[in-house]
Amino acid sequence: MKRVELVFIPSPGMGHLVSAIQFSKRLLDRDDRFSVTILSIKRGDVTTTDAYIASIAASDSRVKFIHLPHVDPHPPPQQKPVEKDNTHRIQSQNDLVKEAILNHVLPTTIPLAGLVVDMFNSSMIDVAHELGVPSYMFFTCSAAFLGFMLYLPTRHDQVGIPFRESDPDSVIASYVNPVPSSVLPSFAFESSIVVRGHEYLPMVNHGRKFKEIDGIIVNTFYELETHAVNSFLDDKTPPVYTVGPVIDLENKNHSGVNQVKYEEIMKWLDDQPPSSVVFLCFGSWGTFSVPQLKEIALGLERSGHRFLWSIRLRTSNDRFAPLTDSPNLEEILPPGFLERTREVGMICGWAPQVEVLAHKAIGGFVTHCGWNSILESVWYGVPMAAWPMYAEQQLNAFQIVRDLGLAVELKLDYRRDGELVMAEKIEQSVKCLMEPDIEARKRVKEMSEKSRKAVMEGGSSHASLGRLIEALSVAVGK
Repeated sequence: MKRVELVFIPSPGMGHLVSAIQFSKRLLDRDDRFSVTILSIKRGDVTTTDAYIASIAASDSRVKFIHLPHVDPHPPPQQKPVEKDNTHRIQSQNDLVKEAILNHVLPTTIPLAGLVVDMFNSSMIDVAHELGVPSYMFFTCSAAFLGFMLYLPTRHDQVGIPFRESDPDSVIASYVNPVPSSVLPSFAFESSIVVRGHEYLPMVNHGRKFKEIDGIIVNTFYELETHAVNSFLDDKTPPVYTVGPVIDLENKNHSGVNQVKYEEIMKWLDDQPPSSVVFLCFGSWGTFSVPQLKEIALGLERSGHRFLWSIRLRTSNDRFAPLTDSPNLEEILPPGFLERTREVGMICGWAPQVEVLAHKAIGGFVTHCGWNSILESVWYGVPMAAWPMYAEQQLNAFQIVRDLGLAVELKLDYRRDGELVMAEKIEQSVKCLMEPDIEARKRVKEMSEKSRKAVMEGGSSHASLGRLIEALSVAVGK
């Protein structure tokens, strides 16, 4: 195969951007006949994403970036859901994407092999069609959730309405067990149309669009999601390539204040016994009300276990406002809590999650069940307690607890700003999670070994990436 260009168009969220960039680097490491350009889409607060892109651009000259102009569509109505906001923003970028490719990519002497779009960029499959090149999707969620997205349009064509809370369990081919309505994403429900705007139909349309693509690249590995991956072996689903786990294990440079925090956290962990600390961290959008924080504090204290707890608060009443560290923990936690737990616990704001999970002192992870966090926990063999908050995280929690047995249940159907999870439940779950002989600990250790073998030569993800490269080669040769 001669040298060819791939254009990646990730969604602007960090969870989507980081894994897409890391996959592009893995592809370049595997086959230097590829050249990669990443189109950077702007949205809202870009401080974090711009800093990450700048660090990659400075450290790896093989990856080129084109920054698209910021597009602000018509002001959204109040309480506009994030899924609808993202969809409208991404669709408004189509013309800019095509223009960037025509002006900056096609004029080079390297032929364009295809576009690699994000799950929220499915409308850009049409751009690939217009340019006459193949389109692939880099799917940053689980293979099981991909199955749910493909199931959505099939179900909609049959019943014509969203899900309802009262619906019976759904039989979805990519999940081992029937799926309760209580763990479906918020966009799936009838109430999301009446109260919060049209979330359901755009996601149905995404799922329908997925079937037009030339291949779907999934950040998972066959041994982790064997059942889900096997469910795609039909003539209705585009080829699925499992290439994970794709994790950012290299980005260890923390600048300024974060470097100081990193050193403090690592020093504290170094002083703790092996597998003795439960780590609580809830992602870039994970935050709780003050009453819920008090219940978590009481539950942790009563559990008797050492803990590292990342607490982040919203900067405003906007539910999608950026999160910040809390300077006044004494005012929001139970009286005397900080003093009583000083010898066994550490509370931080921002936390270097990958490095923390890699530390020998960590014995359990209370997580919001974002897919990247799950893969990181599996990679390092840390059992999880599932406390999902938003997006597809309830389904992820259901999968890792019920289908895969890698986690203990804390609250599978929790919704951000939902009902309080009481201290007693938190205490019970932490105690269960930290037991040395629980089945989840054994299973996640086994899966950790399989995750590392998957990406090595001869492993399932290594082989799957080879098949993707072969498919791209054939497409270029046509």
